[in-house]
Amino acid sequence: MIAAQKWSVTPPGPPLDPTAQQARAQLSAELSKPEYQAARPSGLTLLLQQAQQAISKWLDDLFSGLNGAPINPNLIVAIVVVLVVAAVLVLFLIFGLPRLNRRSARVGSLFGDEDDRDSVVLRRDAEHAAAAGDYTTAIAEEFRSIARALAERTVVTTFPGTTASGFASRAAGAFPDFRQALRDCAAAFDGVRYLGAVGTQAQWLAMSQLELGLREARPSFDLDRVDA
Repeated sequence: MIAAQKWSVTPPGPPLDPTAQQARAQLSAELSKPEYQAARPSGLTLLLQQAQQAISKWLDDLFSGLNGAPINPNLIVAIVVVLVVAAVLVLFLIFGLPRLNRRSARVGSLFGDEDDRDSVVLRRDAEHAAAAGDYTTAIAEEFRSIARALAERTVVTTFPGTTASGFASRAAGAFPDFRQALRDCAAAFDGVRYLGAVGTQAQWLAMSQLELGLREARPSFDLDRVDA
């Protein structure tokens, strides 16, 4: 009989019992992947490099205590998972909610109309209408500009179904000094938008002054001031 020949098959991928040097190399390669590098702003480069060096030193201390013994691959996986979770938490604290959610709060439905213009474009369109003597359009566009600007600043977010008076009430919680002006301008917007009123120059000037005042003001975020 011919003795069965034994074959030695080396599984693909990293060694199951990596040395300390191999483990550090694997971790460094993982942290150097494009998805991690692309997510960080340039101003944080030095900080992240220092963090990587601290992690490398921690691994050196950890592995040196093993006196050259093989490392359990499950330990490597656990370390990488913990570091990835920590990186995600840091990115969340730096950047906040995903940009897609923030964009959805800034564009789209605005007081019953689908409108993707930003606050700058809305304000420019309002000024053009006012220059042409169309104060009805100017008032409507300027109030939309005010609402869109506060959404872009993540101060007051508008959603489908948000009314002008509801927006003014919530904005007054962040800008209590403009409470009455917000109410008056919301009423002017409702008048020209829904009630068929013709806008006046005085209303336009009041709306324009409110927009400028809010643009330069800092919100207080006093929730106790928000009307019910």
